[in-house]
Amino acid sequence: MPEPTQEDEIAFNRSFEGAPGELIRLSPLVRRMVAGNAGPMTFTGTCTYVVGSGQVAVIDPGPDDKRHIAALLDALRGETVATILVTHTHRDHSPGARALKEATGAQIAGCAPYHPAREGLAAEMGRIDAANDSNYAPDAVMREGDAIEAADFTLVCVETPGHTMNHQAFALPQENALFSGDHVMAWSTSVVTPPDGAMRDYMASLDKLRTRDDRIYWPGHGGPVNEPQRFVRGLAQHRRAREKSILSHIGAGDATIAAIVATVYEGLDPALRGAAALSVYAHIEDLVERGLVCAEGPAALGASYRLA
Repeated sequence: MPEPTQEDEIAFNRSFEGAPGELIRLSPLVRRMVAGNAGPMTFTGTCTYVVGSGQVAVIDPGPDDKRHIAALLDALRGETVATILVTHTHRDHSPGARALKEATGAQIAGCAPYHPAREGLAAEMGRIDAANDSNYAPDAVMREGDAIEAADFTLVCVETPGHTMNHQAFALPQENALFSGDHVMAWSTSVVTPPDGAMRDYMASLDKLRTRDDRIYWPGHGGPVNEPQRFVRGLAQHRRAREKSILSHIGAGDATIAAIVATVYEGLDPALRGAAALSVYAHIEDLVERGLVCAEGPAALGASYRLA
């Protein structure tokens, strides 16, 4: 899921190859099929990845879309789906795992089930398109460093909380690649929305990826992230600039999140205002925790804020 944003210093790449139903070869070990759920929050659709050949792993089977799963199964005729991996439980990524498991008998592994970090904001979360898959039930929850081994590949869990608190990426050491889910995408910044997302964790996960030497990222939406270290550095700089802007607006008297959204996201598609408000709230929540901003009463979407 992208963050509602305007063009800035980040060099986005919005090129994309492949249509729904087509399994495209990306590398010796990686194939991709995009789901037919294109939209403002999903770009060309959710990317489902197939890793290996013969006995394969499928990463992020996508939404509850019978056509997508049927096309995937048809494209993999003669091969065995051994493992289904899920990066996180937004409903454009994980629901398809159940249908794929039913058809293949493969185990579902990867992220933990959804559990909102701050229950009081769950109703707000439900208002935007990033609603969670509460029915997701993995056979195995992976943790940092856990690996799936196959004859021709290994997939290693890299925990990357922030976009959601259960978000994971999966490293493919044979190709020095990382399946980055929605944490890092080439076409847009990622939205960080309470209750299940947190800015402090998101920034820490960016810092974590900068210590790695992955050659390429295969994200949950859009095409590959090339030169990932440089790109991740740009994402971190973007967030710091957004934080500085929010502090400036609060200092100038924009005391509410609604006022900040109206000025920071001028000209934003009205359909994305809810996501923008939650994105600003994620920054303010972090600023309150760090003692830079104070709330008049409990910190919430409708609260008033001032500089500390």
